[in-house]
Amino acid sequence: MTEHRDPRDELIDHLPALRAFAMSLTRNSSAADDLVQDTIEKAWKNITSFTPGTNLRAWLFTIQRNAFYSSRRKVKREVEDIDGIMAGNLAEKPAHDGRLALNDFRKAFDKLPVEQREALILVGGSGFAYEEAAAMCGVAVGTIKSRANRGRKKLAELLHLEEGEDPTISDANNASVLSAPRNG
Repeated sequence: MTEHRDPRDELIDHLPALRAFAMSLTRNSSAADDLVQDTIEKAWKNITSFTPGTNLRAWLFTIQRNAFYSSRRKVKREVEDIDGIMAGNLAEKPAHDGRLALNDFRKAFDKLPVEQREALILVGGSGFAYEEAAAMCGVAVGTIKSRANRGRKKLAELLHLEEGEDPTISDANNASVLSAPRNG
């Protein structure tokens, strides 16, 4: 039985021929280099499909030819969109995700005691300082802090959020209710 070299060791020997063939196909130096690289990458990944003892150069040329024609078919399906207008019209953020999250938030928020909802709306939703919210409600600052904290924890529990998890809510006011205020 004849022992054959590992075909991966022979790939480099075929680079000049692959480059010449790629130039004849693409007529562009940069595109030819890309095609040779793509060919070698595909050959390397699929080296187990090469039959030792057969013509490695022919196998590589077949890979290169197929890669070239595949890329040409792909280019025919592509649409030039320099200014991004077509892409902008094709992509749209799903409207349902935000609405579902907002509906879940509203249901959970409605389950909170009125004092906790009030504290969260004043401190989180409206941006008042704890001291201002306490004065409006006629209670101590610690009471507002406690109500807001308990309300946030209960909301997170009702929404099944892990500690520190960001609630994905499209409405900034509702999202702010769940975040601790910056002023204390």
